[in-house]
Amino acid sequence: MAQQDAFANGQQKKPSASSPGIPWRTRIVLSLVSAVTDYSRRQNGTVNRRLLNIFGLKTPSNPNPVNGVKSFDVTVDPSRNLWFRLFVPTTDESRNLISLPILVFFHGGGFVYLSADTKTYDAVCRRFARKTPAVVVSVNYRLAPEHRYPAQYDDGFDVLKFLDNENNRGILPENVDLNCCFLAGDSAGGNLAHHVAKRASELTSKFDSLKVIGLVAIQPFFGGEERTEAESRLAGIDVLVSVPRTDWMWKAFLPPGEGMDRDHEVINVSGPRAVDISKLEFPATMVVVGGFDSLQDWQRRYYEWLKKSGKEAYLSEYPTMVHAFYIFPELPESTQLILEIKDFIHKQCSKVVKN
Repeated sequence: MAQQDAFANGQQKKPSASSPGIPWRTRIVLSLVSAVTDYSRRQNGTVNRRLLNIFGLKTPSNPNPVNGVKSFDVTVDPSRNLWFRLFVPTTDESRNLISLPILVFFHGGGFVYLSADTKTYDAVCRRFARKTPAVVVSVNYRLAPEHRYPAQYDDGFDVLKFLDNENNRGILPENVDLNCCFLAGDSAGGNLAHHVAKRASELTSKFDSLKVIGLVAIQPFFGGEERTEAESRLAGIDVLVSVPRTDWMWKAFLPPGEGMDRDHEVINVSGPRAVDISKLEFPATMVVVGGFDSLQDWQRRYYEWLKKSGKEAYLSEYPTMVHAFYIFPELPESTQLILEIKDFIHKQCSKVVKN
């Protein structure tokens, strides 16, 4: 791993490798996920949810502590099936802390797949809650193509408003600090986290207690009309991400209409139609990039755009890793990234304490 402008740890970028540094078992899992994803896509642009439910492993919430974390499902709006899974650490360390940060997490899946109760994401959020430690809110937002843009962003922002509402404060532990709120997500969730953070930083989006002070974009799903060097170079090597797949997902995500192409500001965030965020109180952002992720060029452009916009931004690179590597706990880089995110969160929270 290498970091640019991040935490001054002095590490240098590792030489590029000819193939991803992941075991065969992990590659097989990624291949199976890719196959199910492809088979679920219909020619008419819809998704075979029945097929996905057969292969999708889900985990119920558990109010009894498991590995130092308990979880509950909280309904925000039953009319649109908007809910989140709340993860509360129960370790001695977390109980003894005066305050705990809150991490609002958005799962990946190209805006089309997966959910907050998917087994993999349940496990990831438990790790975040335990290792940071933090209270984690994993949002179950609406999926495309049944619900197109901006439904996902509306859902994400409405969860923040729900958490800020004093009437809902009883669902959170007493030592949670809403002034130390972080948004995080991987892939499509990273895209979603960015846009929810942007909306939260606008003058029209004032909260009573909640303040978003950090954003963790883990291999965020951005794109554009252009075909980048990485997208071409990694064709056939990147098992999970491919141009045909991402093109289909973006088409499923955007509603029809003029200007609804891949250079739309919500997809190509740093492109020709980028929104000017220079005057917004945008949170400090950590951008995670994998060396075998086809989306890496878009992610680096996003980091550079944040810096040019005058924002505090950190780039963390894992040169031998593929898209979604961090959800596999058997990879040392997965643990490394979670610890790095922990450091980022603590660093930003310490600034709040000093102020």
